[in-house]
Amino acid sequence: MRVTSTPAVIDATRSVASTKAAARLVSLDVVRGAVMVLMAIDHVRVYSGLPAGGPTAGIFFTRWITHFCAPAFVFLAGTAAFLHGRRLDDAGRLARYLVTRGAVLVLLELTVIRVAWTFNVDFAHYILAGVIWMLGWCMILLAALVWFPAAAVGIAGVIVIAAHNVVDLVPPARLQTLHPSWIWQLLYFGGVFQVGGGDDAPAVAVLYSIVPWIGVMAAGYGFGTILTREPAKRRRLCLMIGLSAIALFVVLRGLDLYGDPRHWSTAPASAPPALFRFLNTTKYPASLLFLLMTLGPVIALLPLAERARGAAGGVLATFGRVPMFYYLLHIPVIHAAALVVSYAREGRVNAWLFANHPMMNPPPPPGYTWSLPLLYVVFVVVIALLYFPCRWFARVKSRRRDGWLAYI
Repeated sequence: MRVTSTPAVIDATRSVASTKAAARLVSLDVVRGAVMVLMAIDHVRVYSGLPAGGPTAGIFFTRWITHFCAPAFVFLAGTAAFLHGRRLDDAGRLARYLVTRGAVLVLLELTVIRVAWTFNVDFAHYILAGVIWMLGWCMILLAALVWFPAAAVGIAGVIVIAAHNVVDLVPPARLQTLHPSWIWQLLYFGGVFQVGGGDDAPAVAVLYSIVPWIGVMAAGYGFGTILTREPAKRRRLCLMIGLSAIALFVVLRGLDLYGDPRHWSTAPASAPPALFRFLNTTKYPASLLFLLMTLGPVIALLPLAERARGAAGGVLATFGRVPMFYYLLHIPVIHAAALVVSYAREGRVNAWLFANHPMMNPPPPPGYTWSLPLLYVVFVVVIALLYFPCRWFARVKSRRRDGWLAYI
């Protein structure tokens, strides 16, 4: 017997599909929002004067918990690119979008974000190639890959992530012949180099190199195919992939043979506790173990994020819907908060807060460093202040379809 699809059946089917898509997108928004909030902890720490990790558990885990931010940010940017491509249904349009948005992000990093970090315009001596710079270049490179099947792009990304630490096996003497080259610093080694030579030449601080982050974004792009699956299967795959990555991290880190140049199993008696050394994987450039340690939990928690409800879930989803707007706003807000704290504690605004952050700054002057509780108080205040403009901008994006909104 032939069954005819009535309008009611068609509408119901569309409604179910729409509900599934909404749940999927909300889960991405919630996870993105969570990592954006965590990111603010580390950026408050930059202005607190506290070290990036340290001898106490509080300082160490204050830094460690924020390691999840950049990997999730870049991975989910790849996933968002895949989902955006499905909506456009045109590889050419997607490629043009990625190139244009990538160029905008690079420009923002070198101008607006640079000034927000420092509150100075000393471009002649300091240029920061940070996470947004890297994100922009990875989008431009991803534009060349969207013509291939998404699964193939994802597999290529995983290979880059898994294989790039082969560089650690190259004899140091051989690496010395490559490391001084600025192109290798941009692509992989990172660090600081001067443009044009000479002591007065502008210094470029490469915080995030292109490799392995292009692999992370490509893997996220391929991961987008999983998020289009039926919900139960999608959740199973997320759990399987996430938990497998965590297990692989534990095994490889335990063997301490490959995946990170920073070995933990052999250390002098004065070294930090074994747990700290085990978790202290290399972020610059991000090692295989660093990425397994961070991306595994992020992917495994996506099914839980689909069920996020209540005020907390709503706040995180709001931040996650406007990640670039949040990023552009949170650095100057944190920096301004640090000026207020400095004035309240010292009766003046410390000149250290106008030096070049975060890589080329001298240590904080004696007596400046905040306590850990003060760091977290400022963090909570900053997040509360950021919520209201982010909620406003999220509503603007939901109501309007202006072309420029897709780039912020």
